[in-house]
Amino acid sequence: MGPLKLARMAWSNLWRQRRRTIITISSIAFACFLAVFMIGLNDGSWGPVIDTAARIGGGHVTVQHPDYQDKPALNRTVTGTGQLVERLRSVPHVSHVLPRIVGQAMLSTTSESMGAGFVAYDPAQEGPATLSILDAVSAGELFKTADDRGIILGWRLARNLGAELGTKVVYTLTDKKGEIVSGLARVSGLVRTNSPAVDLGLCFLPIGAVRRTLGYAPDEAVQVAVFVDNYRRSDEVAAAVKGVLDDKTTALTWKESQPDLDTFIIMKRGGGAFFSALILILCAAGIFNTLFVSVMERLREFGVLMAIGFNAGRLFGLVMLESLWLGLIGLVAGAILLAGPYYYLSTVGLDLTKAFAAGEQQADIAGVAMSMVVKMDLHHTSAIAIASIVMGATLLSGLYPAWKAGRVEPVESIKLV
Repeated sequence: MGPLKLARMAWSNLWRQRRRTIITISSIAFACFLAVFMIGLNDGSWGPVIDTAARIGGGHVTVQHPDYQDKPALNRTVTGTGQLVERLRSVPHVSHVLPRIVGQAMLSTTSESMGAGFVAYDPAQEGPATLSILDAVSAGELFKTADDRGIILGWRLARNLGAELGTKVVYTLTDKKGEIVSGLARVSGLVRTNSPAVDLGLCFLPIGAVRRTLGYAPDEAVQVAVFVDNYRRSDEVAAAVKGVLDDKTTALTWKESQPDLDTFIIMKRGGGAFFSALILILCAAGIFNTLFVSVMERLREFGVLMAIGFNAGRLFGLVMLESLWLGLIGLVAGAILLAGPYYYLSTVGLDLTKAFAAGEQQADIAGVAMSMVVKMDLHHTSAIAIASIVMGATLLSGLYPAWKAGRVEPVESIKLV
């Protein structure tokens, strides 16, 4: 008997116990549904968080002084940013390359003083795709030029400083030579992101004004933020970027520059993967039970097949083909079951507002604002992994029953009633 006839025979055998087969296929489809649901929501929720962290930090890949990560200071700079930006823009999958100055400052008004982080940027080059605060201004306006005299504060920081729009703020920094220097600005805007790390601890300044205050050259910055077309390519782009850098600079992925966020995401993704694996294991146990019971009920039949010329290898292959059919049909049924919910969750999303914080549109996740509406986005590698695991679990579940079928003794099994 050829492989095609054996496959047809395996297909027919599945439907001899129609109810049991349908229940098994349903369990496979439901397991696929739950795995895709959990992993898809994970992929869909953490992608925007990573992009938001990049937009308010140093990009998906950050080019900076080799010692800055361990000892951040404003005297550890990147020079020649103009030429560097042009070189980096030619790297595949890079969408934006922008110089920034970041650090710590002391902010003072006539009534209060507070320490805060700051990000100095060029308003002529930055947009919502690279700087998240451009979508979060709740009052006032953004800078018009790099030499603007304004300052943008998180709304909680402004409240603690007793500052309003138009209030004078003195920002004090330590320059390249270790000298204390100060700049004067007026509050031109307030941002509300619902992330305490931003709303309470961050301000934004025009890069030209900060360069003058610190005594930087026109092509000098603390970081060069590199943005990629897909955050999953960060490692690949970082490796390519390092190929065009000298020993005075280094490139870090968002995972290296923001290790707290990376650790948080790893833990959450690990939890989702664990529960998905548990579901698939339970599914595999059900498949094993179905196949094993099917084999035990057909021992006499297998004995007859052995007596008329079937060998152990063909019987083994027959049962394995039955498990293969179960897996394939289960995957197709799972895809049909998923079609509607996946389309809805990938377009409309899942609103978690009531579950986390009523009335809030964002939540703080490891210092980064996360939208309360989560959309499903299953990456193709995750889909392939789920399908491979389901098929692998199905085939592994059939190994012992197939081995058992191949060891049938014709004389003894034919006597069974």
